[in-house]
Amino acid sequence: MASEQISIFDMFKIGIGPSSSHTLGPWRAAQRFVELLKVQKNLSQLVGIKILLYGSLAKTGTGHGTDIAVLLGLSGDDPVTFDVYQVLPKVEQIKTSNQIVIGNEKVISFKYTEDLLFLYTESLPFHPNALTFQAFFDDETAISQTYYSIGGGFVVQENDSEGVLSEVDLPFPVHTAQQLMVWCMRTGLKISELVLENELAWRSEKETKDGVLQIFNTLKDCIYKGCHTSGVLPGGLHVERRAAKLNQRLLKGKAYSNYEEWMASIREGGKDFGYILDWVSCFALAVNEENASFGRVVTAPTNGAAGVIPAVLQYYITFYDCYSEDKIIQFIATASEIGSIFKKGATISAAMGGCQAEIGVSSAMAAGALTECLGGSQRQVLMAAEIAMEHHLGLTCDPIGGLVQIPCIERNTMGAIKAITAAQLALQSNPDKAKVSLDAVVSTMWDTAQDMNVKYKETADGGLAIQIPLSLPEC
Repeated sequence: MASEQISIFDMFKIGIGPSSSHTLGPWRAAQRFVELLKVQKNLSQLVGIKILLYGSLAKTGTGHGTDIAVLLGLSGDDPVTFDVYQVLPKVEQIKTSNQIVIGNEKVISFKYTEDLLFLYTESLPFHPNALTFQAFFDDETAISQTYYSIGGGFVVQENDSEGVLSEVDLPFPVHTAQQLMVWCMRTGLKISELVLENELAWRSEKETKDGVLQIFNTLKDCIYKGCHTSGVLPGGLHVERRAAKLNQRLLKGKAYSNYEEWMASIREGGKDFGYILDWVSCFALAVNEENASFGRVVTAPTNGAAGVIPAVLQYYITFYDCYSEDKIIQFIATASEIGSIFKKGATISAAMGGCQAEIGVSSAMAAGALTECLGGSQRQVLMAAEIAMEHHLGLTCDPIGGLVQIPCIERNTMGAIKAITAAQLALQSNPDKAKVSLDAVVSTMWDTAQDMNVKYKETADGGLAIQIPLSLPEC
């Protein structure tokens, strides 16, 4: 994996909740399969499609919206632009009509209970998140392709390499934290500056900055919407949304028509520790309640952990009065590099490593990013990331009912608070005396992931998921 190249826009992807590995990844796989059919056959000849979901995608697929994702992907809809209010209505229409329009071109018969199969007892060896598409044509030929959703919205086709982007000549190739530190020492660049130099190998500086700001605007909109939307989350657990009530209570019932006025009002509330703590929790809750409601979110680096980085970034913007494009880009660039080190050296998939691979990694990313933005050295950035992950090691993934709600939503608040604490510790410490390196904690996380019992890896077969047994209706 040493040659794997990961961009900011691989770690941060705009999509629809509730899961990057179980929703966004399968959605992208379905889109890729439709493109494959267009290349290899004429869609006018298509007469049928079957979808086979294996392993974790089968066991928690309904709760994570895997079935919804593959149907929308096959329909030709895109998670970046599709109207989130039409997600459930369109899927319901496919189910009731027994028809689906493949690639927005070809209408075929499709029976949800017969053509979308959850193979609960079957797994494929490469990765727990596997799905196979089978297409049948009027000339009695067929095409079959298997894909693996390996976490964070990354998708690998069977027999493909795990490379994410086409190989380019990066000026500063990085696989480990040690390599990153060597480049920083040689050049004197901050981590964010080094990342932006690497991004030039793929696109112009303007394109990168515009893309990062689009990511931020999606994060911002998600926080604002989540803080102003009440109700009950879908899925059958009857979890009440809390961010909107907390927002109203903290602002004493006052309402603001836009993000900027809202932020100014929050800032005017002061810097009392409890007040700030409540807002960090509110920001994180808002994002993950949106995620659980099939809202528009950003993988950071996954959907299940999508609230940590926005909450910490919003904390920085609000309480340090740093609402500037340069600081936002610096934060996101630094976070992406920390995340890529974990992906290259371990995993960001809960189905492979438990929740330490999601909340743990996102907390490490946020801690490192906040540390650099607060003036920390490169070594302090890496120290903050190490501290944050060290205190998530062994965290299991045990979603009740297979839904990304309990304990997932609250875990984002914990990850955000730990990230802020880790940054503060690193800023007050001498990193030269650190006993544990970031590379050591990455390696430890991967070892822990391999040792972890499979029932704690996004299967809903262990932990809290079996302490509260439920029979849930379909989303």
